[in-house]
Amino acid sequence: MAHLFHHPLCPHSRFVRLALAEYGLEFDLIEERACDRREDFLLLDPAGRTPVLVADGGLVASGAGPVAEWLDEAYGPADPNARLLPKDIAGRVEARRLLDWFNGKMFAEATDWLVTEKVYKRFMSREQGGGAPDMDLVRAARANMRHHLRYIGYLAASRNWLAGDSLTFADLAAAAHVSVADYLGDAPWEEDEHAKAWYGRIKSRPSFRPLLADRVPGMAPSAVYADLDF
Repeated sequence: MAHLFHHPLCPHSRFVRLALAEYGLEFDLIEERACDRREDFLLLDPAGRTPVLVADGGLVASGAGPVAEWLDEAYGPADPNARLLPKDIAGRVEARRLLDWFNGKMFAEATDWLVTEKVYKRFMSREQGGGAPDMDLVRAARANMRHHLRYIGYLAASRNWLAGDSLTFADLAAAAHVSVADYLGDAPWEEDEHAKAWYGRIKSRPSFRPLLADRVPGMAPSAVYADLDF
């Protein structure tokens, strides 16, 4: 069985968990605090960042992008109708563009600051950079989250799913990042009804249920986090 080194509120880890579940793959979860810089973890990924997937047979895939590409190459051809990258070139380009948008741009502008300031720093020593959250960064992240929800709404209003007609890695990446903000109470659902409706659809998928059961010690989720009728 595959092993996934993750943190419950790491959005990239959540993306990989969703992708593995959508492909129907079983895996063990191993919680990893990247700030601990464990030697055994660094041997798997010298960058020391979650997620890291150790697949059956010992293949190690580090990072959301490489795991997604491995999944598509290893499992996508077996069931083209369930493939998370479209079969046509234009569709694959668009899905990859949005995957980069959410896992790169949205992370850098919003979810990284939210999870670092409100979660990771709680479990870090002063020497590691822990302490009280920088509320200026949190406020900036919240403002940027509104921008990204509006963009999700713009895409959802004109397409069946974010990258086109079918569910793709783009939807899973966007949902993973939004779910972190939702857990922390920083998802402004009043911002865009199309984004809210899209998230309700993906939140209701079986692959999402384990994420809705996640809890961080000492930090309860927002009131609507696990509510499918939010």
